Amino acid sequence: MEFTLIDGKTQFQFPVKPEELTISRSKGYETINMLEHGEFDFAQGEKVKEITFSSFFPKEYDASYCMYEDLPDPRVAMNMLNTFLVSKKPLRFIITNTGVNVPVYLISHNTTFRGGESGDIYFDLTLRTWRDSKVEKVGSAASGSKSGSRTDLKKTSKTYTVKSGDSLSKIAKLELGSSSKWNEIYKLNAKIIGSDPNRIKPGQKLVMP
Repeated sequence: MEFTLIDGKTQFQFPVKPEELTISRSKGYETINMLEHGEFDFAQGEKVKEITFSSFFPKEYDASYCMYEDLPDPRVAMNMLNTFLVSKKPLRFIITNTGVNVPVYLISHNTTFRGGESGDIYFDLTLRTWRDSKVEKVGSAASGSKSGSRTDLKKTSKTYTVKSGDSLSKIAKLELGSSSKWNEIYKLNAKIIGSDPNRIKPGQKLVMP
C-alpha cells in the first residue's frame, strides 16, 4: 500500500506508510429557530471530506518500515509538502490497493522534531477533498419553458392560528417582536378578520408579515 500526492508532473510518495488514516464525513445542515416551535434542522448536502494521517521522513533507510531505498532528504521532503500547502491547485491523493484516488487540497501541515532522533522529521497532514463547483446557467423564460417547469422561488408565507384570549397586539408581540406591529397583521388579514380588528376568533389562520 503506497501513499502518493501528485501535483501535475510532480509525484511524491511518502517513504513511511502511516499506521492509520482517518476519513471524516459529515452532512451540512442549517438550524432554523421558529417562535413557539423551537429548532428545526434542514439538510444541505454532504460536506467536504477530511483526510488526516501522521508519519515521518527518516534520515536513514530501514527496510523494516521504509517503502523504498532512495529516500528524500527529510528537509527537502518537508519543503515539498510546504509547496503543496501554498499551491492553489488541487492535488491528487492516491492510496494503492484501495478506492482512494481523489483530488484534494493540503490544508494543514504540522512538523515535529524529536530529541534523540536527529535528522528524522515527523509530520501530521490534513487533506480536504476538492470538487468542482457547477453553476447552472440561467436561460431566458422561453428556454425555461422548453426544459420543463421552473422552480418556484416564491417564499411560503408563515401563518398563525388564533387561540382563545389572543389579540392582534399580543400576536404581533409574540411573532414579530413588537405589539405595535398589529396593524401589519391586520392589513394582510382584513378579509378574514372583518372591519373590526379587535374581533378575531379562535381557529382563524392569519398570514404573518
